[in-house]
Amino acid sequence: MSIFRRSRGGAGRVTAREAAARTGHGSTVGGGDAVLLDVREPYEWQAGHAPRAVHLPLSALVAGAGLPANAQARSLIVICRSGNRSQQAAEILVARGAEAVDVIGGMKDWAGAGLPVVDFRGRNGVVA
Repeated sequence: MSIFRRSRGGAGRVTAREAAARTGHGSTVGGGDAVLLDVREPYEWQAGHAPRAVHLPLSALVAGAGLPANAQARSLIVICRSGNRSQQAAEILVARGAEAVDVIGGMKDWAGAGLPVVDFRGRNGVVA
């Protein structure tokens, strides 16, 4: 069963570990077929984000911004700080025809699961 199947009324949801496996951040070999799309604001992104994640703030998405080139025509796993904004972003993306799910618990659960977080310099980051 694909994690990208929609639940009734909208986009699906995945755990941080499922997101890591699908974006190549997990400990298993392979994976990495989806893009992790971080929809937090720039100051949050700079403080700490998942390595190789793509950044597009929810505010820009709501204003009509398109996906960055490296996220176009790819399966998207959307993440924010706690899971609220990412759920909204995933719904918008699904309505636009994208294949998208959001991460339950967001970056807080990502970091809590021991998954990597880097700052804008590539050093150890924090979830802001």
